[in-house]
Amino acid sequence: MVVVVIIKQVVKIGGSLFPNYAIELAEQLEKSNSVIILGGGEFANLIRRYDEEIHFTEHTNHWRAIDCMDIIAKLVNDKVESTELAFSIEEVNKISDEGLTPIFVVSDFLKREDPFECSWDVTSDSIAAYVAHLLNANLLIVTNVNGIYTQEPKEPGSTFISKIDAKTLLTFQESSIDVMLPSLLLRYGTNCYVVNGKYPERVLSLIDDNINDYNFDYTQITGD
Repeated sequence: MVVVVIIKQVVKIGGSLFPNYAIELAEQLEKSNSVIILGGGEFANLIRRYDEEIHFTEHTNHWRAIDCMDIIAKLVNDKVESTELAFSIEEVNKISDEGLTPIFVVSDFLKREDPFECSWDVTSDSIAAYVAHLLNANLLIVTNVNGIYTQEPKEPGSTFISKIDAKTLLTFQESSIDVMLPSLLLRYGTNCYVVNGKYPERVLSLIDDNINDYNFDYTQITGD
């Protein structure tokens, strides 16, 4: 009998965690029934900085930033033996069935699906939410801070938020997630977690039913 492995969660690893933290977390996700999506990191940030100076088209910005996601995905995969690159939803499921952790290289898939307008409001967070919706999987946004704050974490008076609904988050001008994500969570009626990837054990605590240690800061965003 063939046992089909169900993807339990999409783990979006922010580009800010590349290289070392991203590589370590990808290793730790072995046999967790996860699919990994990597952010574009400093490569995408460099495009954004150039755009502020010389103003590329929205189409170029959008797709070249996605190319940056592909680059980091391939670099992380090169360092982790338990992962394999996937270029479609079918390959994600096939690789997971084979006992490896798929790292989704999303550009070709997104060109076929074309689910988003070209905008800096759409980053790897929204892309991961879309993939999680298609897979009927949970969503974890793994970043370099503990979660959502009332303002930049280093700003005086900044307060950590452990739980927030996506509708309220729409009123935030800036946070550790992209602008489009709350709208998608409301559209799909789903929740997600935002957690600090510098501590892989925190991520594992949120996805492993056998671990019940939640004695750390993380944010739950509710969309249902």
